[in-house]
Amino acid sequence: MAKPEIKKLPGKAFEALVKKSNKYLSPSYTRDGMYSVAADHGQGVNIWDVDGNKFLDFAAGIAVCATGHCHPNVVKTISDQAGKLLHMSGTDFYYPPQSALAEKLAEITPGSPNKKVFLSNSGAESVEAAMKLSRYHTKRPYWIAFHGAFHGRTFGALSLTSSKYVQRQRFAPLVPQVIHVPYPNCYRCVFNETYPGCDLRCLKYIEDVVFKGEVPAEEVAGFFVEPIQGEGGYNVPPQGYMKALNALISKYGILFIDDEIQAGMGRTGKMFAIEHDEVLPDIVTIAKGIASGMPLGATVASSAIMDWKPGAHASTFGGNPVSCRAALATIELLEQELVENAAKVGDYFLPQLEELVKKWPNLDHARGRGLMLGIEVVKSKETREGLPEKRLAVVRQAFMRGLIILPCGASGIRFIPPLVVTREDVDTALSILADTLKEVFKR
Repeated sequence: MAKPEIKKLPGKAFEALVKKSNKYLSPSYTRDGMYSVAADHGQGVNIWDVDGNKFLDFAAGIAVCATGHCHPNVVKTISDQAGKLLHMSGTDFYYPPQSALAEKLAEITPGSPNKKVFLSNSGAESVEAAMKLSRYHTKRPYWIAFHGAFHGRTFGALSLTSSKYVQRQRFAPLVPQVIHVPYPNCYRCVFNETYPGCDLRCLKYIEDVVFKGEVPAEEVAGFFVEPIQGEGGYNVPPQGYMKALNALISKYGILFIDDEIQAGMGRTGKMFAIEHDEVLPDIVTIAKGIASGMPLGATVASSAIMDWKPGAHASTFGGNPVSCRAALATIELLEQELVENAAKVGDYFLPQLEELVKKWPNLDHARGRGLMLGIEVVKSKETREGLPEKRLAVVRQAFMRGLIILPCGASGIRFIPPLVVTREDVDTALSILADTLKEVFKR
């Protein structure tokens, strides 16, 4: 059992590192003062800081470290490739790891059996590629995204993003021709409806309001979709919504662009989260968990859609050979054991969160799939009004006890451990969380 070992927080080495970082690094980073980890090394589900404190990591580098920290198979693969070739630029040259990874991604992503892959460095870049590709292929100017969406912070991706105003503040004008519509969040429905009696009113809104009054459907290139909304609150759509959405937009020739950056690579108990909804997307964007911490993004589409000419889009570092080899090793581990483990441990974890919610009047709405789980911190279960300050206090006090968790949405807490996590690790995390709640809510 991976028990935390906390000596002193904040430690002297931590304080020195924070001072140096504050002097030289951009203040735009969202570190949280003394409640942030100054990571030194990691193994599996554990992180040790620069003062020797040991933490149980239920954030996984924001869903990046799918295989855990420094999985020996991945480390060996990276070391092997680093000794052979570090860079050659996949834009102008060929090398085996790049084509091998493209072949594997074409095989495992949902959608057309004949696919092509564009490799980049990050999630935001994979989204940028999808934006350009969808416009190029359809010759249409508009995109649709959801309220609460997070697709990245580069100008194109930021134009799709609408999870926090601070991410967009003072950057206008953004890329034009982006329309936002309500996400199917049944817990806090913007239409004050109740599923399934609502008859998916949020979906009807797209056709009845947006397509009739805001933009002709025939001018929309693509609809960017998070199959489970990430930064916006770990919101899980109701069964049948994604299938109905796909049917609606397909009617107008609009591309279904599946953003799997946080929800994909085994996290939900399937390789890709959209597989729970039995939808075959037109374009898939991937990053985070794809390469166990090495920088890599991918945009995957059918060969018919990825029809742009040489020079239309490229990336000097995209598809770096070391990152590609790390991704191949990661996918092998996912296929062999970790996707299945995410499903099994998630099936154990979620009911435990549901029981915790029942015991605490200020907790509500345990939800998620696999190891992409969340709860809400609220004033009451009846009003569902969030308590963001108390939520932040829970995150901070859990950290002081050695558990790393992250906020999401207006008042949510997310649990995204590495996919190597065990039931015993979950029990430890829940024990720490229970002690934390007693302190924060004085019970």
